[in-house]
Amino acid sequence: MDFLLEALTNWLKEMLVGGIMSNLSGMFDSVNQQVADISVQVGQTPQGWNGSIFSMIENLSNSIMVPIAGVILAIVMTVDLIQMIADKNNLHDVGTWMIFKWVFKSAAAILIVTNTWNIVMGVFDM
Repeated sequence: MDFLLEALTNWLKEMLVGGIMSNLSGMFDSVNQQVADISVQVGQTPQGWNGSIFSMIENLSNSIMVPIAGVILAIVMTVDLIQMIADKNNLHDVGTWMIFKWVFKSAAAILIVTNTWNIVMGVFDM
């Protein structure tokens, strides 16, 4: 009688283990396939993913964001120049190095603002 009970237990155990293994291997294959599909989508460049949205964002950046940043930059640099001259209350203390420093800061800021799109795309297209 123990032989019959042991054979039945082994048969049931093998059936359950086989079913669980086939379900898990199917699930792992499905997960691996989904990860591969996602990696293909993540690996695309922004322009390759959706070109129309990419060009719309580029146009928004160039036609709206850069002019707004230019206005803010003009205000900030004007205030900086006024404060720099006001710190040297008598204009005889103002040296040419201060003006050159202000021109250099302005040129660097203008260069960064005008090339914002190229900088951002350089980060994403690496």
